[in-house]
Amino acid sequence: MKIKCLIIDDEPLAQRVIEKYALDLPFLEIVGKCNQAVDAIEYLHQQQIDLMFLDINMPKLSGIDFLKTMKQTPLVIITTAYAEYALEGYELDVVDYLMKPFGFDRFLKAVHKVQDVLATRNYQDDPGVNMEQPTEEQFIFVKSGKKTFKVNLKDLLYVEALGDYVKIYTSERMIVSYQSLKHIESILPPTRFPRVHKSYVISLSKVEMIEGNQVRIADKFVPIGSNYKMEFEKLVKVG
Repeated sequence: MKIKCLIIDDEPLAQRVIEKYALDLPFLEIVGKCNQAVDAIEYLHQQQIDLMFLDINMPKLSGIDFLKTMKQTPLVIITTAYAEYALEGYELDVVDYLMKPFGFDRFLKAVHKVQDVLATRNYQDDPGVNMEQPTEEQFIFVKSGKKTFKVNLKDLLYVEALGDYVKIYTSERMIVSYQSLKHIESILPPTRFPRVHKSYVISLSKVEMIEGNQVRIADKFVPIGSNYKMEFEKLVKVG
C-alpha cells in the first residue's frame, strides 16, 4: 500500500532532501508540496493524505500552531532545525521528530514508525478482530532491545511515556520499549485502556481509586490531564 505524503516546508532544499529519500522507498508517494502551512489547509480539504512532513519555523503560521488548529490531521513527522520544540511536538502526538540535517537512516526509522501505526489501524479495522471486547487470551507483543515480550492485556496496568520510549507496567514486570505512547494507545482497546494524560495510558479495570485529578493503580498515582478528564469521566460509571 502506498503512503501518500505531503511536504510542508518553506525551504526548497529541505523539500528536495525528503523527495530524494522518498524515491528510494517505493511505498512512499509524495503527492504534494506546500511552502507554507496556510497553503496546506486547503490542500488537506481536497486530498486524502496519510503522512505530513512538517517544518516548524515558517512564515504566517508555524508548524506547531498549524497542528493546534487542526481537529484531524494525517500522521505527522516534524522536520526542523529547532530542538526546543521537540517536547511540544510529541504532546501533539506526532509520530517522530527529525532534526535537520538528517540522514537517510534516520528518515527510514521515522517512516517505519509510520508503517507500524498504519498497520495497526488496518488491523483494528478488520471486522474479524474484536478489540473492543478483549478476552483473557488477547495480548500484544512488545519489543525491548533484542527481546520481544508477550504482554497479556489482562496483566497490563499502565503505560508511561519516557521521551522516545515507553515504560510498560504489568503485574509481573516493567518493560522499556522504543516506541511512542501514541502507537501503544493505537493498538489497545480504547474503552478499556484510555489515555488519561499526555504521558499515561491506563487499564481501566486496574483502577483502585479515583482521587481528585489522579487515579491509583497498584500503589501508583497516575495524573489525569485536563485535556483527557472529560473523556475519562464518560468511561467511569459511579454507582
